[in-house]
Amino acid sequence: MATDTGTTPADPPATDTGTTPADPPATDTGTTPADPPARAALPGPYLLWLAGTQAGLLGDAALYLALGWAASAHGGSAAGLVLTAITLPRTVLVLLGGAVADRFGARRVMLAGDAVMLVAALALAAAAALWGTPLRLLLLAAAVIGTVDAFYLPASGSMPCRLVGAAQLPRALALRQAGGQTAALLGAPLGGVLVAAGGLPGAALVDAASFGVLLLVLLRIRPVEPAAARPTDRETAGRGPSAPGLLREAAAGVRLALADPLLRAALLLTGAAAGALLPVVPLLAPLLARAHGWGAWSAGLSAGGQGAGVLAVAGLVSWRGGLRRAGAGAAAGLCVASVGTAVLAWASAPATAVAGSVLAGAGSGMFACHLGPLVLRGAPVDHLARVQALLTLVQSAALVLSTGLLGLLAEVAGARWPTTLCALAAGGAGLAAWASSALRRV
Repeated sequence: MATDTGTTPADPPATDTGTTPADPPATDTGTTPADPPARAALPGPYLLWLAGTQAGLLGDAALYLALGWAASAHGGSAAGLVLTAITLPRTVLVLLGGAVADRFGARRVMLAGDAVMLVAALALAAAAALWGTPLRLLLLAAAVIGTVDAFYLPASGSMPCRLVGAAQLPRALALRQAGGQTAALLGAPLGGVLVAAGGLPGAALVDAASFGVLLLVLLRIRPVEPAAARPTDRETAGRGPSAPGLLREAAAGVRLALADPLLRAALLLTGAAAGALLPVVPLLAPLLARAHGWGAWSAGLSAGGQGAGVLAVAGLVSWRGGLRRAGAGAAAGLCVASVGTAVLAWASAPATAVAGSVLAGAGSGMFACHLGPLVLRGAPVDHLARVQALLTLVQSAALVLSTGLLGLLAEVAGARWPTTLCALAAGGAGLAAWASSALRRV
């Protein structure tokens, strides 16, 4: 499972089946946990959940590399098909997944998702050991991962707000981002070692163990869960005392986010940042390195530089806290990332390209560390997962669209100009955020 990146059941039951413990009765009226001072120690349950999440991210990263390696043996088109089998169900079902998490509880959805993935990973390990890695097995595994992710990601994204007070959210989310970046940096080498030692079965067994750890952690914590439906929700749905359908609830989450000025601005900014910044290192940096004749090591250093920039800023925010005006911090982050991307685009030496990547990563980290708390604090507690699902959808759609367009432009005009376009787009988004009254005043 992903990440958010860094990850749930294909079709969660409408009632508890006894396979996972029911969430405890909600004891509050939709408020977040008691709000200690911003610099106070983060709550123990959050740190425990975060540690379990990092174990899961490491296992996921290793399994993804193993799946990609196994798929590459069937050719490039097959490898692309396996990746699509993960992305497609995640994108199609994520809004429904947010509605499920808001109705039945984030913890319950995550417990069910980890249980499903534990069984699926063990089954994948056994099947690969018996029959090898036929394409149909890889596609089935990828489809299960993408489906589970669609339900798990919104639930997981809402957990910080259920475990941490509002004043501590910037530090909590920054620590989570730092951990996710660390898992991303370490997960691929771990996957390479596991594939070399035990092939796909070995990586799947390690991932299964990580889901077991997550299950044990989730059994220990009790996040705040609001009531499944409030009177206003029922009145709006026009269904009397009965809960509205899941599709209706998913649509209500979209309407709420689009009607709220802060959430609407955050969605637009997230889409702009995803489209302008996320394709730079994986797509454009290797093309720039090839155009300059620098070799693959330069592209690898650029990726590492971006990760180092994100880690540095996330670590600083988790220690000292974010800027008082989070909207200004998000806008400044985009402007910094714009400058770093421009440096990367026009670098004439590998060292300059790496410096640009570090700066772009620092700006990206600053943006994420300040925008995330804004979204969680701005969303009603009974819509947390649905808003997270919408953010995931916007980010994924923007990334898919921009990656294809930037790739075509790079093929026609070379890699420098699409990278410059990304820098201009990120800078424009940052300036627009500065000008937005909804973001400027928070």
